[in-house]
Amino acid sequence: METCLPLREGERYFRRVRIIGIMSGTSHDAIDVAAAEFTHTDGELRLRPLGDLSVEHDPDLREALVAALPPARTSFAEVCALDTRLGRAFADAAAKGLAVLCDGEADLVVSHGQTVYHWVADGHAHGTLQIGQPAWIAAATGLPVVADLRSADIAAGGQGAPLVPVLDAGLLRPGQAALNIGGIANITAIGDAGDVTAYDLGPGNALIDAAAREHFGLPFDDGGLLASAGSVDAALLLRLIDEPYYRMPPPKSTGKELFHGGYVANPGLSGADLIATLTELTARVITTEAVWLGVREVYASGGGVRNPVLMGRVRDLAEGRFELRETDELGVPADAKEAYAFALLGWLTWHGLPGALPSVTGASRAAVLGSITPGTAPLRLPEPLPGWSGRIRVTP
Repeated sequence: METCLPLREGERYFRRVRIIGIMSGTSHDAIDVAAAEFTHTDGELRLRPLGDLSVEHDPDLREALVAALPPARTSFAEVCALDTRLGRAFADAAAKGLAVLCDGEADLVVSHGQTVYHWVADGHAHGTLQIGQPAWIAAATGLPVVADLRSADIAAGGQGAPLVPVLDAGLLRPGQAALNIGGIANITAIGDAGDVTAYDLGPGNALIDAAAREHFGLPFDDGGLLASAGSVDAALLLRLIDEPYYRMPPPKSTGKELFHGGYVANPGLSGADLIATLTELTARVITTEAVWLGVREVYASGGGVRNPVLMGRVRDLAEGRFELRETDELGVPADAKEAYAFALLGWLTWHGLPGALPSVTGASRAAVLGSITPGTAPLRLPEPLPGWSGRIRVTP
């Protein structure tokens, strides 16, 4: 599928590569699959979205995964079983993406895997674990698979997160920011001088989802209906906002090791009031950081954009200091932006280019990310590219 085609006379050849990106975030609700065609010429990278789809996790698998996450105790046997079960689930999703989005023709699959632990101590990341064995994906699709994309950055002294800013930085202009509201919320901001700042803000949907499960037996607050039925508890909100993580300077990263279901223990509130308070917490954290960064436009993505109560509170709290939009306006669907970002990271790895931004992760150097599992054919990597401009143009 990978081809080198001539352009107009006098222009260089360019490579066209079709890549499938797979993402399962910290909400653990579904596997997002996106396919894109990448074309590189004269330093510019063009991204043509081919479509995306979402595959819901099997309820039993999701329950087993959530039950094994911190602060719960688990065993190597359970981790091994989850690694295989998730690998098979990712393989099925990738095979569906290959057939539905790519007409059976692609060059590469990129799997983020499922984060089960992100080891941060004293403000530094020491390790990270994403499971979902990529060999199952390679066997199901016949394609090589790039996986384990965070470890190389951590080995270089970085946080291993966030990684999506390489896509954000290629799309955004000075004064703009990209906000992802998944289980954990993160932001990428471009300063007026073109400098890139990106980090994990804190809980996006993680605490809301946990409260919805505990009090209502629901996986999430669909449409913000639970939050809209409750009232914000000011005392609890003040305690939650006093979390030390929010006062740490970037670069920084976090996860459900901190913001897990037991984070708000026995608050003495109704389920609806608790969810209203947690929704307000997420909105305030997002707004405070966006204002501090001085951006004028914020392009949102992730599951949180489907929560009108949360999005409405962000707009209200912004008080016109920034405009809140969705990444669809940039040509990248808000529901699948991270899957497209990992497809991009796979393109970079495939061509020997770094994927993480040291200014964002705190790494000592820009590392080429990931490990590659061969497909059914012998592994043949293209000639490494000497570099690229960092700019991305989304094409129809």
